[in-house]
Amino acid sequence: MRYRLLEHTADAMVEAYGNTLGERFANAAYALFDQMTDVTKVSPTGEVKLELEADGREQLLVDFLQELLFLHDVENLVFGEFSVDTDGTKLVAIARGENFDEKKHTKRSVVKGVTYHRLEFDDSRKAVTVLFDV
Repeated sequence: MRYRLLEHTADAMVEAYGNTLGERFANAAYALFDQMTDVTKVSPTGEVKLELEADGREQLLVDFLQELLFLHDVENLVFGEFSVDTDGTKLVAIARGENFDEKKHTKRSVVKGVTYHRLEFDDSRKAVTVLFDV
């Protein structure tokens, strides 16, 4: 299981899993786009490379997800495949996807942002909890 949707009154909160920190980042990105559209219908016809640095993994995760959200908002891109290499302060990621097409992709929620509220890494369970502002 990549992620699961958690109970939240107004926003979308997910718990993403992965054996490595990179897998958790990748599955959090997958969960982000799965809130917006059915990612199983996203073809990996193009790719974007992201390189980021931050003071810690919490900031790095939020920056990474915000950058992906920016690409969606500005360039109309949706992604369904992610490979992420990170040590918690530096990140190199490849996001694969395509342009959003209303005929192919269903609209789900409009994600407005990624928040630090309730952000939590649980290393013993190999999970990270992230809240998306919808």
